[in-house]
Amino acid sequence: MTSLVPDLIAIATAFLFGLGARAIGLPPMVGFLVAGFALFAAGVRQTPTLREFSQIGVTLLLFTIGLKLQIRGLLRPHVWGVASLHMALTIALAAAFLLALGATGLSVLAGLDGQTALLLGFALSFSSTVFAVKVLEERGEAVALYARIAVGVLIVQDIAAVVFLGVSAGKVPNVWALALLLLIPGRGVLHRTLERAGRGELQILYGLVLALGGAQIFEAAGVKGDLGALILGVLLAGHERASDLSRQLMAFKDLFLVGFFLGIGLSAPLGLQEVLIGALLMLLVPFKTALFFGLFAAFRLRARTAFLGALSL
Repeated sequence: MTSLVPDLIAIATAFLFGLGARAIGLPPMVGFLVAGFALFAAGVRQTPTLREFSQIGVTLLLFTIGLKLQIRGLLRPHVWGVASLHMALTIALAAAFLLALGATGLSVLAGLDGQTALLLGFALSFSSTVFAVKVLEERGEAVALYARIAVGVLIVQDIAAVVFLGVSAGKVPNVWALALLLLIPGRGVLHRTLERAGRGELQILYGLVLALGGAQIFEAAGVKGDLGALILGVLLAGHERASDLSRQLMAFKDLFLVGFFLGIGLSAPLGLQEVLIGALLMLLVPFKTALFFGLFAAFRLRARTAFLGALSL
């Protein structure tokens, strides 16, 4: 029988650090991150259980985002237009910045070529869906206009990431992916099942089955499972009980996302050069924020909406 002691130690440490973060006015997830780095320094490594926790948390997060998402919102120019332009400009700047850092002699970036710099710039062009949505939910502003626009931009970024990862890994959907199109006419069945489940534990189980089972079905068809969870959430969006289902799944999602935040700290050691590069890359954050604000304003959003949306991203 596999011992759960390392997992329990990690979760208990996350709780203590999260409690400490809240005591000084910071979100608990900051404490979870610090806990991961502290555990790694103490010799603890990420376990398969925590890795599964992390994946389940992200899957549930995307499913609940889908429950609140309206497809027409993604088609608005101030969503896909801003997301696309921001990614292109940030990739160019970040790549140039990394090449400049590599020229200073930092061993971590030694031998960095233009193609690798562009790939890293692509990664740095993204905002964190998990962090942004968590902050918006904790502030109770997830349904505000600026928040919906920000989440739309995040979804466009996520779709771009899924496509890129699939192409770069040579992973293409198999023939069974065509069967996934049947989900569209099957939307009515999903809605009726949600109604028959009623409220309570059956509704929660239905949500878990759709999110986790749907992700596995998409993976089997050669499509990223997280995207499948998002799509199934979108298919339920608009139903009168979709928001209720999202609220019921929130506790499960938050619990499993602890594994995600711990996993970041447990993934690799932090040496002096890594910390230095991270600090230097923080210089990109004000640029990305200002660029989001400028692009939102260029697409004629109100100054307040543009400002809050940019800060969220």
